[in-house]
Amino acid sequence: MLAAAVEKNAYDVALENFDIAADALGLETDVREMIKYPERILMVTLPVRMDNGHVRRFEGYRVQHSTVRGPAKGGIRYHPNVTLDEVKALATWMTWKCGVVNIPFGGGKGGVTCNPKDMTMTELEHLTRRYTSAILPMIGPKQDIPAPDVYTNPQTMAWIMDTYSMTKGYPVPGVVTGKPIALGGSLGRNEATGRGVFYTTLSACEHLHLPVKDARVVVQGFGNAGSIAANLLHGAGCRVIAASDSTGCVYNRAGLDMPKLMLHKEHTGRVSGFPGAEPITSKELLRTECEILIPAALENAIDEDNASGVKAKIIAEAANGPVTPEADRILESKRVFLIPDILCNAGGVTVSYFEWVQDEQHLFWESQDVYNRLERVMKTAFGEVLKIHKDHRVTMRTAANMLGVGRVAEAIKLRGLYP
Repeated sequence: MLAAAVEKNAYDVALENFDIAADALGLETDVREMIKYPERILMVTLPVRMDNGHVRRFEGYRVQHSTVRGPAKGGIRYHPNVTLDEVKALATWMTWKCGVVNIPFGGGKGGVTCNPKDMTMTELEHLTRRYTSAILPMIGPKQDIPAPDVYTNPQTMAWIMDTYSMTKGYPVPGVVTGKPIALGGSLGRNEATGRGVFYTTLSACEHLHLPVKDARVVVQGFGNAGSIAANLLHGAGCRVIAASDSTGCVYNRAGLDMPKLMLHKEHTGRVSGFPGAEPITSKELLRTECEILIPAALENAIDEDNASGVKAKIIAEAANGPVTPEADRILESKRVFLIPDILCNAGGVTVSYFEWVQDEQHLFWESQDVYNRLERVMKTAFGEVLKIHKDHRVTMRTAANMLGVGRVAEAIKLRGLYP
């Protein structure tokens, strides 16, 4: 029984959150039917010749949840646990996320079920180019724009951009975002998600009158978003007292030295073994007393079994769907202030939008321009979500979903139904 609750389907969670927001908005049934479910779903079989000469088959997906407000936008993840339902859930959340930060994109997502850690660079390139060829009819700078996600990176995007461009006969840098700078990538894109988490966390501290200096921070998931958010909070005067990745967790009551921990992670590939820190379990990490908890790993990290042990004042969802609906209710009863994922981690898609704009205009911005624009977008979105939270007396998650769903609903009403 408990195992079934822990493993709750991510897509079911996405639909449940939609229904809560739609009920709060009083959305008509017709509008719900038009915006709740994905517009397009593509499942592909990917035969790839491996380094040993044998052909291995992989499965891939691309889901376009909505193109009502603009091209579909969303990352591609390579992970052994990728499923169609997970990709559908992530595409759905991307739609509302783009609505929350008010950028002219809809939601998309892609994934390949594989273990990139067991593959060579040559095999990953072959897989990526095969996957790109398979989803080619769906992607393009005006219809669907992929980006990096779990275990994909700028190099992956470079292969996708090259494969797409070769079929067109000319360079099309705007087909993906999160590219290397040399191929039309944007300055500031690599740290965009972490910066978005940082800006919204500062806004939450201001709202709660919580001093940033010496605020204790715990980070679950010391990847790109988690490490950059932690480092920026460290620079603002916070004490990052615990951090984890897939290899283990480290703790230091006086605070971990973020620049040194990031170097340790870069050199060793893990946070465990960091000098001056003691190991703790993943369960202990979530129970660590702190002001700010940043779940930056995968979905369903905080569930009904461990939510009661959380001792944070603020949860900043750097990951997608890290808190289950059951855990939401427990945390709400404990008066934990939650910054929902579709607001908190929207810095990545916001700077992806900036990159796409720069590619389309063939005119590129300085990094400080990117940071300033991102800060304005994130703080404006936080203020709009907070206002709905106060005015309607709903949770922050419901408020964020109401903002995102409401903007998509408005667009669909204005556009009407064709034919």
